[in-house]
Amino acid sequence: MMQLQPDDPEADWTAPGVYDVGAGVYRIPLPLPQDGLRAVNVYAVRDGDGLTLVDSGWAITEARELLEQAVKLLDCSLAGVRRFLVTHVHRDHYTLAVTLRREFGMRVSLGEGEAGTLQAIRDKGSAPWGTMMSQLQLGGALDLIQQISQIQVEQDLSEWEDPDDWLRAPQEIPFADRVWQVHATPGHTRGHVVFVDAERDVMFAGDHVLPRITPSIGFEQHHAEYPLRDYLDSLRLVRGLPDRRLLPAHGPLAPSVHQRVDELIEHHDTRLAQIDETIDAGASTASESAHRLLWTRRGRQFGELDLLSQCLAVTETMAHLDVLMLAGRLRRSDVDGTWHYLRA
Repeated sequence: MMQLQPDDPEADWTAPGVYDVGAGVYRIPLPLPQDGLRAVNVYAVRDGDGLTLVDSGWAITEARELLEQAVKLLDCSLAGVRRFLVTHVHRDHYTLAVTLRREFGMRVSLGEGEAGTLQAIRDKGSAPWGTMMSQLQLGGALDLIQQISQIQVEQDLSEWEDPDDWLRAPQEIPFADRVWQVHATPGHTRGHVVFVDAERDVMFAGDHVLPRITPSIGFEQHHAEYPLRDYLDSLRLVRGLPDRRLLPAHGPLAPSVHQRVDELIEHHDTRLAQIDETIDAGASTASESAHRLLWTRRGRQFGELDLLSQCLAVTETMAHLDVLMLAGRLRRSDVDGTWHYLRA
């Protein structure tokens, strides 16, 4: 049976339950199907006589049932949820909000930068993996294009609708007893936002700042031109704000947003140097560079990764190569639809 309990950063953060973050904020981990992350943190916040939820979870039966139990434990109901404030458009954050809105009528808010992605998802003429395959073509990963094109994808387009409110950050969101700040943090997606509750001294960081892993960059159907540049700029923006307690979408709570941002910037500086070295070692495409790198915290070879992780490795390597190009360290040329990077 689900219980209300204190949040322990040393415990299993994915275990179902309702965890008291303090000052009227509760963390509710909801399950993810076939996902290495295993869970997404939804945060319930007291808002007058109801609740505001930050992110919603994936639109699957198990997640809905657990969320219903969780809000009941908080002396509320799904009908008493006033609104969902969603950090970004990925389905583990957005789709349960869309399906619950049809039943209960709560409002859903999302960053305005996600409009293009929502339009692309609902375009019945577009291939499910079309954007990924275009990126893999630019990265020279023709073998991965062939493999991913054979994956059958069944998508319920009814899970994807526009929000009630487009968030145009920076802006403020009024609550019954306070005001939150919204900041645009593109990179993980084009319309990613974070929410700051200054009175509680917390930041709801979505996937922008994660305590144990680095978020994927630009994994979306409406692809940004330079997603890593955008992400690094967003990290610097957050670093310039007052430090807060980190409430992430995946992983346990952490005491300092700034500390983790510094680690993420250092990680990408290291990665840029490693990728730069692969060019001197003979790589010229993102695929060739990615094959020369080690991946994940376990230091895996490229060939040890699953298919989707290999695809992401190529696209993220390309994002780093583009930052090196923007810095003047490399130059880029297009040869038969594939980008080649050479020393500038």
